Amino acid sequence: MELRQINYFITVVECGSMGKAALSLGVTPSTLSQQISRLEGELSTMLLQRTSTGVVPTDAGLEFLQRAKTIVHHVEMAASATQSERLSGRVSIGMAPTTALKLALPLLRAMRERYPKIRVQIVEGLSGHLTTQLDARKLDLLIGFEIGGNPRLSILPLLKEDLFVIGRRDLPGMPNGRDCGIQHLEALPLVMSTGRHTLVSIIMNAFRLKNVRPNIVLEVDGLNTLMAVVQEGMAATIHPSSAMALIHADSIVSMPIIDQSLFRSSLLISQPDEELSVAALATRMMVKSVVQALIEGGLWDGASVDATATAFR
Repeated sequence: MELRQINYFITVVECGSMGKAALSLGVTPSTLSQQISRLEGELSTMLLQRTSTGVVPTDAGLEFLQRAKTIVHHVEMAASATQSERLSGRVSIGMAPTTALKLALPLLRAMRERYPKIRVQIVEGLSGHLTTQLDARKLDLLIGFEIGGNPRLSILPLLKEDLFVIGRRDLPGMPNGRDCGIQHLEALPLVMSTGRHTLVSIIMNAFRLKNVRPNIVLEVDGLNTLMAVVQEGMAATIHPSSAMALIHADSIVSMPIIDQSLFRSSLLISQPDEELSVAALATRMMVKSVVQALIEGGLWDGASVDATATAFR
């Protein structure tokens, strides 16, 4: 498939006629028809329906038209960026505090090295609040945990994180060993965020599936304070391993919870590709690359690349 064929197809649909499109493109109708036929052959489907008054796209043609316009848009933006030598602009990325603890600095370092003229803004916050900001176009990219209700958004599964019980070794109810199950945590005093957090919903659902009631003694909306409570020995918590970056005491242990239902999936979410700047597209690719490098380098304990992260929705 050639870019020329894609441009030919778009022009034919916009003109509604092979003759008009050929005139606009400066080629003969037979040449244009031949190129469209080759394109349909490569795709193994009919893109155009010939009528007595011209041509109209088939259902498959309408679907391909949308994708084709996106491809042409990206090529034009790439050409523009190449002509200006270096990518530049401002890109804002929203992420949860636990994600930022692992990803923010490595991402900023990588962007400064590869794209020094792109100004990256990291915005930390609750997933729901950040989703609202993305919908209001106050964010270019979001690393979130839920798809939400906007079908136009571009969604890339990014990574999965195991969850850990984090607390003092001598805290009553703290399990012993290298790992534990949910059934071992029933008596453990826990400090959690309030129920509006996605992470809390994941944890509570896992407890319900095991018919275990968690012993929540404190609720704190704020990661720094929550982890200070843990460090003080007032309660343990359940979080991704990244939360340990806020711990500065040898008495605190982090133990993986072995349960198939207990993990957090992160998604890389943005507006549709055709609405993103070249700088935002480059940053999105860098996010994926940095995440993969951290995981493969053993620098993100309990994290794995999402096996479904092969295509955008």
